[in-house]
Amino acid sequence: HIDRLLPELVVQVHIIKINLSLHNCYAVCISETLDSKDLKIFKVSANGQVVQFALGTKHKFKGSPLEITLPFELSRGQHVIVEIEYETSPSATALQWLTPKQTAGKKHPYLFSQCQAIHCRTMVPCQDTPSVKHTYYAQVSVPRDLVALMSALHDGQEPDPSDSNRVIYRFRQPVRSIIVLRIKEYVDEAAFEFSETETMLKTAESLAGPYVWGQYDLLVLPPSFPCGGMENPCLTFVTPTVLAGDRSLAGVIAHEISHSWTGNLVTNRTWEHSWLNEGHTVYIERMIARSMESEQLRQFEGIGGWKELQESVKEFGPNNVLTNLVTNLHEVDTDEAFSFVPYEKGFALLYHLEELMGGPEVFMGFVKSYIQLFAYGSVTTEEWKNYLFTYFKDKVDILNKVDWNGWMHTPGMPPVKPQYDTTMADACTALCQRWVKAKEEDLASFTEADVKKLNSPQLIEFVALLLQEEPLPLSHVKKMQEVYQLNSVKNTEVRFRWLRICVRAHWEEAVPLALKMATEQGRMKFTRPLFREVYNFSKYSDEAVKTFKEHRAALHPVTAMMVAKDLKIDG
Repeated sequence: HIDRLLPELVVQVHIIKINLSLHNCYAVCISETLDSKDLKIFKVSANGQVVQFALGTKHKFKGSPLEITLPFELSRGQHVIVEIEYETSPSATALQWLTPKQTAGKKHPYLFSQCQAIHCRTMVPCQDTPSVKHTYYAQVSVPRDLVALMSALHDGQEPDPSDSNRVIYRFRQPVRSIIVLRIKEYVDEAAFEFSETETMLKTAESLAGPYVWGQYDLLVLPPSFPCGGMENPCLTFVTPTVLAGDRSLAGVIAHEISHSWTGNLVTNRTWEHSWLNEGHTVYIERMIARSMESEQLRQFEGIGGWKELQESVKEFGPNNVLTNLVTNLHEVDTDEAFSFVPYEKGFALLYHLEELMGGPEVFMGFVKSYIQLFAYGSVTTEEWKNYLFTYFKDKVDILNKVDWNGWMHTPGMPPVKPQYDTTMADACTALCQRWVKAKEEDLASFTEADVKKLNSPQLIEFVALLLQEEPLPLSHVKKMQEVYQLNSVKNTEVRFRWLRICVRAHWEEAVPLALKMATEQGRMKFTRPLFREVYNFSKYSDEAVKTFKEHRAALHPVTAMMVAKDLKIDG
């Protein structure tokens, strides 16, 4: 029960009931250990009886283990209701409290939660690991003018009997999933942008099997939301930065829809195996693009993904073990390990296997079978690999030739570079090289027609290619703005890369534009690199730090933490 939602962002008192089914327990006294971080525990009871509890030593990012001692004997199969009364902290990293002025509507406060990867423990005492899934039932009390949503099916609502100015929303999630709390104000401006969602969902079902979650809703969050999207069961969160006005960035929705199968239905057992979630999801996402558009588009998206992977490897360093497909996260904060590596290195492996096993239809058959086998459970890379060899038992000799160690446990780029069809990419590459090789006297040859021939994905690819080159001379960048008018492009994927190109060229007029984009939204994909680019422009390093400090309170806690590290700010 969220006691109240106030602009002052006060701490909240909650009560959670956990039904423990003790199938592996004998007639002994036991203890249950839950993850918690910065929670104030007031009382714990089991089957109505007050019990002892203790918080263990606090870890720097894991928090404190909550150990609950049950004082009565238990029998195998006995159910125990554990009730915990506790209070969250205003600094809970799973929760972002927004005052009315920080929202799009400017009228009401707003709360959303973002628990991945190990932030749920700041909101709920739980076993905060993807290997543990729960069904759940919840009641959420909010002021009458607000609406509550959860990653679950709506189960009715009623006036709060304790306060006539509040409403209680009820939710139930009958499919085992990860608990996520959501409160929102309506945002309906995305109807056009996401009008193909139903088609994407039906296409995904034709590829991966039935959708088991009952309903699929989209929620556009405030600009400070740190991710492109988040795959909560029944309710996908999406950043407003994908509202390009031409549906060109709606691929994020295909990605989150795909997570309904790989991530939510079949889940990596630990975050070391996150590529099982993300690599398969990117694979299905691009298969959706193949079905709805063309194989050429899927190939083109693979080319763009390879560049994202190159940039992540370059950022971490080619010998950094965090660029392994299967990582070792012992004493590593999962937020600091986040990158495109599990997404794109994972996809590259699956695409490589697709080529070896007989093509997209054949390999998608394996992916669908893998989902059916491990549905409602969690899986490790070894289990995935064992099933791969079982499914393709007639092609084991081919699979044995794969450099598994190079793919899984070696840092840097993969041992094999996919040979994608470059039909859609050739025009982007040609235009990029024209600019890279142009002399001052050649600049007059560039015209608006150069980019008019490119669609939105190709325009993104063009500026992405430029980012892989040495910084352009300032004269070239100014000419590019003159003929292409990239400052006025609404597409955030284009704008984000274009502003980085400008700052790298030391165009001082671009610095305030870059800092504006870094702070008017909080998507880490954009905010972190933009701040880093300005910070690396030594003349404006102090301005980057000053701007970040001024806007830090409006950023998601995890985003703020990561930007502070990028800018070498302590505390």
